[in-house]
Amino acid sequence: MSASSGTDVPSSSASSEPGSEHSQPSAAEPDTHRPRPAPEGIPIQPDAEQGRVPRASGGKERRAGRGVPTGGPMPMRRDGDRLRFVGAATRRIARGIDLDEIVMGLCRATVPTFSDTILVYLRDPLPVGDERPTGPLVLRLRRTDRIPEERDTESGFLPALRPEPSELSAMTAELCEVRPGGALAEVLRGVRPVFADAPAARAALPELLGDDLPVPSGQRAILAPLRGRRRVIGAALFLRRPERLAFEADDLLVAAQLATHSALGIDKAVLYGREAYIADELQRTMLPETLPRPTGVRLASRYLPAAETARVGGDWYDAIPLPGSRVALVVGDVMGHSMTSAAIMGQLRTTAQTLAGLDLPPQEVLHHLDEQAQRLGTDRMATCLYAVYDPVSHRITIANAGHPPPVLLHLGGRAEVLRVPPGAPIGVGGVDFEAVELDAPAGATLLLYTDGLVESRLRDVWTGIEQLREKLAAVAALTGPDHPPPLEALCDEVLDMLGPGDRDDDIALLAARFDGIAPSDVAYWFLEPEDAAPGRARRLARRALARWGMEDLTDSVELLVSEVVTNAVRYASRPVTLRLLRTDVLRCEVGDDVPQLPRLRQARATDEGGRGLFLVNRMARRWGATRLSTGKVVWFELNRN
Repeated sequence: MSASSGTDVPSSSASSEPGSEHSQPSAAEPDTHRPRPAPEGIPIQPDAEQGRVPRASGGKERRAGRGVPTGGPMPMRRDGDRLRFVGAATRRIARGIDLDEIVMGLCRATVPTFSDTILVYLRDPLPVGDERPTGPLVLRLRRTDRIPEERDTESGFLPALRPEPSELSAMTAELCEVRPGGALAEVLRGVRPVFADAPAARAALPELLGDDLPVPSGQRAILAPLRGRRRVIGAALFLRRPERLAFEADDLLVAAQLATHSALGIDKAVLYGREAYIADELQRTMLPETLPRPTGVRLASRYLPAAETARVGGDWYDAIPLPGSRVALVVGDVMGHSMTSAAIMGQLRTTAQTLAGLDLPPQEVLHHLDEQAQRLGTDRMATCLYAVYDPVSHRITIANAGHPPPVLLHLGGRAEVLRVPPGAPIGVGGVDFEAVELDAPAGATLLLYTDGLVESRLRDVWTGIEQLREKLAAVAALTGPDHPPPLEALCDEVLDMLGPGDRDDDIALLAARFDGIAPSDVAYWFLEPEDAAPGRARRLARRALARWGMEDLTDSVELLVSEVVTNAVRYASRPVTLRLLRTDVLRCEVGDDVPQLPRLRQARATDEGGRGLFLVNRMARRWGATRLSTGKVVWFELNRN
């Protein structure tokens, strides 16, 4: 990250309340050029931006004990002033939760109160936790801050415009490789801040800043190493202009405190960033990266964590294509908001996908999920709703395990809360689950969600469900009775119903728009497992394609149907099913009662068989095989020309 220059935007008043914890020691301040207001009531040093520091006769600075400069606030010479400054500065640094906030807090707390310019260098890359750094020690200029040259002499405040970078930060090299055994390495190893005129610093500063860059001489520069819990992670350079009072010996203690608090804060910020990254990756990998595009249904989803600082939870959703152009819609919620909840959620989601691949009924899927949750632990509780949509029959089968009921938005704009037996949560054990089969008319939208959408501290779950139903009806009224609302926009509108106090839990939302497949686009036959079945399958497919006006696909479909049906009747003992579906593609499905799935293999020149699936793989757009509870289905798709 390249270095940046930043200053505080001035406030409209520089006065502080009397008796404040961080108020200045009483002193007469008759000048009209007021200094830049310091954050948190930090005591302000006189500096060049308040005008030139008045000098006594002979041109020497008037130090404490021999008078104070007229026209400016008292210097920070007392121990109480430094303690108040360090307390306010460290509180400002501690407010930051990420790396940039902490570094900015250090810069804003010290400029102009403690120094005129600050340069903050951090190790590149920053080690995380107990990681052992590899390679040489490289420092990167992370941020600079300074007092701009130009001031508003009328009011004494800084201008609102962002200042240009100072010459120091512009001329300083962004990267500095610390030579082992060099002067800079010795200063960093010593940990303690040093003045620029110290023997070690005189050689270390040119190595850090470059040989051509002049550095203020004497006690107008402090180099403070930043040491975290286990190692040095950077350095801070505090600079004062020649017109300003030089640093004093006690200012080394102030710089040490600032460096220590900043380094520990940076260490924690890096650890927090790593944890947040792990949480994000964990949650991302346990939720579907993209939703499938099954035939006859359109899908949209949303996921919102309960808070940005707790991005891992147990809510999940899924859409799983099933044989016969069906699709399983799943939404679930594991109790808790922790890594453990997310891990259990991942195991249950994987189990649900495996069970869906076996084409088990929804109630059986929930029963096996319940057994899996009990194997994971006695206190592993979750709610889940599992639904299977069939676009050919326009029906949906739903089973529920203690989850809020789904809402069906009809094409005319009526929103209906489906009556599904609630069931017991997953993990209770010894409970039977019941499934219901309902109509899923074309154009309707099914909304599955977790309780975070409808329940909070301010409302109970049934009040939230009623508000959701009213919200869906109101959105549908905007598009009219003949057109359903756009699916993505509908999800956004649903989330807009959440108020300020309604984000107590994670939210998973899955919306399914039922398009269905018209009966005229479906052809279905039963074939007896006999030698004549492939020939009959070719004739039936040719007639269906002629009826649909797709004669250009006849040769390809006849060849592939013949190969797949031949493999099916060779081992089947019951009638073989053949189904053609006309959607945006032409899909062919052949089912039999043999559970073994076919495998693609390379046939040798002397083999009499083994080339059927090779032809399917070369000619079809997609193909696959899925095991059913009663056998298997082999399918392939061809593009419609």
